[in-house]
Parts: sequence; structure tokens; C-alpha cells
Amino acid sequence: MGEDVTRTSIDRSTGKGALVVLFLVTMIDMIGFGIVIPFLTYLVEDLTPESQVANIGLWVGLLMTSYSVAQFLFAPLWGSLSDRIGRRPVLMIGLVGNTVFFTLFGLANTLVIAFVARFMAGVFNGNLAVARAYIGDVSSPQELATRMGLIGAAFGLGFTFGPFIGGELSNPAERWDFFRGTLFETHPYLLPCFVASLLSLFSLAVAYRSLPESLPVGQRTISEPQPWTSSMAHMMKNSVSMLKSQNISLIIWVSMLFTFGFTIMHAVFILYTEMDPVNGGLAFSEADNGRIFAMIGISGIFTQAVLIGPLSRRFGSRRLLSVACVLTGIGLVLVPYTQAENAWIQILLVAFLISVGNGIFQPSSSSFLTRVAKANGYELGVVMGAQESLGAFARILGPFTGGLVWTLTVSRAWPFDYHTAFHLCGIVMLCAALLALRIPSLDEKESDLPLAEE
Repeated sequence: MGEDVTRTSIDRSTGKGALVVLFLVTMIDMIGFGIVIPFLTYLVEDLTPESQVANIGLWVGLLMTSYSVAQFLFAPLWGSLSDRIGRRPVLMIGLVGNTVFFTLFGLANTLVIAFVARFMAGVFNGNLAVARAYIGDVSSPQELATRMGLIGAAFGLGFTFGPFIGGELSNPAERWDFFRGTLFETHPYLLPCFVASLLSLFSLAVAYRSLPESLPVGQRTISEPQPWTSSMAHMMKNSVSMLKSQNISLIIWVSMLFTFGFTIMHAVFILYTEMDPVNGGLAFSEADNGRIFAMIGISGIFTQAVLIGPLSRRFGSRRLLSVACVLTGIGLVLVPYTQAENAWIQILLVAFLISVGNGIFQPSSSSFLTRVAKANGYELGVVMGAQESLGAFARILGPFTGGLVWTLTVSRAWPFDYHTAFHLCGIVMLCAALLALRIPSLDEKESDLPLAEE
């Protein structure tokens, strides 16, 4: 009885307050992911031997991939662990890891240290899947789309502040006398990473004080402790089973394709924008790139915080998936066709298409997947952990593929030149859109939002 009362209390009153804390947690996670984007290419250039300069694109892709490799391996473990011990402790463990490894990345003076720091940050960054499971715990079906949209807005806000912080605070000794002769001069990318660590520490304190547990003891999975290797094998098996599930496999496949196409851009966008205009680029600096990604984030925030609720009620989450893939794909294909003379106008228009498409896709896919999982009796932690793990697998392939394609084509003639990686993004998004059209609607009795047209 006490657990039921606690559950009701969380659902009706504490749930809204918990969303504020989850908003912070998700935002900090995305700051950690996005903070490196504006300066990663420049950091790799600083740390790469002259003999490897021709492979800069590949090294950028590999360094980005190290983070996603860790997420792919460990996200299902965190999701399953949250089903067993609760969401709250898992979220706080992730924040502790973020705090430590943000700083270590900023102190890296070799590619090996940078790889280790990013990998370990990915190990502890399972918060997104657990945060989504938390929302599923405390939300009614009618609230899911809007609440997933709020967390999506936090995702976008982190993706806004992360690149902006990374760009504006890079190389502080070159911009402000105060930092000359300090550790921040010898480690030009430490300052943004240190700020991210402080934000993560603040989020940890807020979560410790104000975040209630959403999963009552009586509803947790009871299992004996298993060796790490056994747990990992079990989680991998769960991920594969989700891909084979008749009910949710198409949704996860569409999410994987979308993430794959979107993250190809992460590796090649700045490789393009930093290029000399003589070669077709825009000659952007770290700060310029950070501002572009900030604009993408701002548009995404507006989309997810304001538009996604009405759009979901009008068209349904399932139908929005294809639209989102098409919009994002058009934007990605157009990136390398911007011209230096009108760079800011053109790149902002392209960024708007990308951000609106991504802003529609993320909460729509999460909301529809949650509804299907609940309707079919799946444990949300396992489902969301599998989705995040397989999404991380797509984020492994995306930057690596982008970096490899860039390295192989950048010096060639059109159409197989620096445009090629962006063309590939468009092809992948088209495949995702076509596959999304095949996703079946929920049965009428299970359609718990006013989406009769689904």
C-alpha cells in the first residue's frame, strides 16, 4: 500500500518537479557530447604527427567514435541496472563520471589520453536511456509526447550550449590576457571542459537533493548479481531481441538509420567549414562553428518545446517520423553547397532544416516506442537501454564512416569529392523515411493519445 501511495504521489505531484531535474541531467549529458564538436578537428590537428596529416578526417571520426563505442557497450547495462536498483542512483553515477572525464579530456596532450577520456565519458553516459525510462514511469499515455518533447528540448539545449561553450572558450589565452602563462595556454581546450565539469557537478547536487525515485521497490526486476561479462552478454542479447521483435523492431531500425545519417555530419561538418574557400570551404574558426551548432540547438529547442506537442496530437508520432527524416536529409545534402560569399545566410537556412527535422524525430520516436513497449508488456529500462545502445552503435558507424569517406574523397573531383559524405547522409535519411512508412499503427484500443488517424 505504501509503495502504491508513493507511486501515485510521484505520478501526480512530484513528476513535474522531477522533470526539471531530468531536464538538467539530459542537458549536461548533451553538453558533454557537444562541447568537443567545435574544437575536436583542431585538437586532432594539434596532436596528430605531420606524417598523418592526410588522415585528419579519419582521426576525427575515430576520436568521436570512441565515445559512442562505450555507450554502445554500456547503455543496455545501465538501463537494466536501473530496472533492478532504481533510476535515481544510475543517473547520479553517470553525473559523477561526466564530472571526472570532462576534465581529463581537457587535459589530454596525446591522442591516446583523449581517446581514453572520451571512452570513459561514454561508459558513464547512460543517462539518456534511464531518463526516458523515468519519464515512462511517471507519465500517463496522454503526457508522453509532451514530456518526451521537454526532455528533447533539454537535449537540444545541451546541444546548443555544448558547442557554444566549446567554441567560445577554446584557446582562451589567445583572446584574454588573464589566461596567458597558465595551464589554459598549454591546454587550449581545458577551459570549456572544466566549465562542463562544474555544470555536471551542479547537476549531481541537484539530483541528490531533489530527484525522487520513480520505480518502487515492488516493481523492480529481482535478479541475482551477475559477472560483468554475463551482464553484458545478456544486454547484447536484449538489444538483438529488440531488433527481432515484431512490434518494435521497425521503430528501432528507423532510429538507427536516422542516427547513422545524422552523425556522419558530426565528423565532416567542421572538416568542411574550416576548409579554405579556395577549395570550397568557409574558413570558419572554432567560435564560428560553435555558433552554428548553437543556432541548430536553438531551433531544435523551439521545435521540441513548442511544436512537438501540437504536431503529435494533430498527425501522430508515427507519421511525423518520415517527415522528420526528409527534412533532415535535405538539410544535410545542402551543407557543402553553401558559398563563402553568403556563408552565414545559407548555412543558417540549412541548419534550420536539420534542426527542425531532428527536433521532430527525437521525441516522436521515443514517445511512439514507449507506447508500443507499454502496450506489449516490455520493461521500459530494457527497451530504452536497447534503443540507446543500438543508437550508440549507429553513432559509432556514423563518424567513422564520415571520416573515412572524407579522407578517401576530399581531394577528388565532383561528385565524389568533399560533397560525397553529405550526399551519403541524404541517401541514409531517405532509406529511414521509406522504412518509417512501414511502421504499423497501434491498435485502436491501444492508441491512448487522440490520434485516431494513426
